Amino acid sequence: MMHPIISPASRMGVVEEYYFSRKLREIARMRAEGKQVLNLGIGSPDLPPAEAVIDELALQARRPDVHAYQSYNGIPELRRALAEWYQTYFEVDLDPEGEILPLIGSKEGILHISMSYLEEGDEVLVPNPGYPAYRSVAHLTGAKIRDYFLEADRNWMPDLDALSAANLNKVKLMWLNYPNMPTGAQADPGFFADLVAFARSHGILLVNDNPYTFILNEHPVSLLRTPGAMDVALELNSLSKAHNMAGWRIGMVAGRKVYLDTVLRFKSNMDSGMFKPLQLAAVRALQQPPEWYQELNAVYRQRRDLVYQLLDALNCAYDPGQVGMFVWARIPQGYDDGFALSDEVLEKAHVFLTPGGIFGSQGDPYIRISLCSDRELYAEALKRIKEHITNSNA
Repeated sequence: MMHPIISPASRMGVVEEYYFSRKLREIARMRAEGKQVLNLGIGSPDLPPAEAVIDELALQARRPDVHAYQSYNGIPELRRALAEWYQTYFEVDLDPEGEILPLIGSKEGILHISMSYLEEGDEVLVPNPGYPAYRSVAHLTGAKIRDYFLEADRNWMPDLDALSAANLNKVKLMWLNYPNMPTGAQADPGFFADLVAFARSHGILLVNDNPYTFILNEHPVSLLRTPGAMDVALELNSLSKAHNMAGWRIGMVAGRKVYLDTVLRFKSNMDSGMFKPLQLAAVRALQQPPEWYQELNAVYRQRRDLVYQLLDALNCAYDPGQVGMFVWARIPQGYDDGFALSDEVLEKAHVFLTPGGIFGSQGDPYIRISLCSDRELYAEALKRIKEHITNSNA
């Protein structure tokens, strides 16, 4: 095998390939061998956006004057629509001229915020379990990761008293994700108030990643509604989940202008703005009535009922009060961890379930199932798993 003439940057030594990137290759190999694998692991919405959104994209894309580079901070129409969306659903007043920065997907914002505020010698608080990108990007900045552990008996909330008792002098940033992924836990306004006081006391910038708040959740909440939050916090949001536009890559970060100006300085060196018809179509998506979310959640609710049946068949335990587009469940006794159960079900039933350990050590005894497939697929997965259990007990 030929070796490359140059070696990768040292920072790549601390970043692994994304778990789902590897697993999708394995699933593709199994399918190439004729095995009909059902993928219940990844949270990629399978439903389309509203028809009016697609029509708007087609209409705008035919215009001759929309194909040039766009501004780095998004078109005014999109910033205003995002501000109105936050006012309508979160009761948060944001200035579209300086307190909203559109992004090419909110995942981009994780990198931009981290690169704007973290460097070698800094420390960053990362949830365990939590979205793997927080950890990966922190490694790339050279900052030191400080895990904060989330546990079921605290409803997956950090112990702020325990954190305050530790030395936090080098901590600059704390990642949050409520409603939480992978656990589906919700944060109440009282907890957000405690978080703001904690951040102010220790000089820490909070960043709440908030893309799941409209999925199977009756009470959408923004951290930025908390008094004083604008002084110490940013919030990421996205059209990926709530509007079925994951592949469109349209997100945002909101917060005080002084913070966003710093992020924009980094971002402006990374891209040349979003395609204007995409932004105009996003405006139409944000203007969808409340019935849009209600109809979407009716579909997810039906799917979740089947997922509960599947988890019951596996003898897993779960909290029916969790929200979002996943179901988080504790594995039964007899398995070392969620990887063991996931591997068994994939091998024997050809159904892929996400092992909770990919989200951190606190997720080891859990699995996660996505709600992003049609009901027939869940029914088939349930049938296969029941057959596998029957055969195992024979």
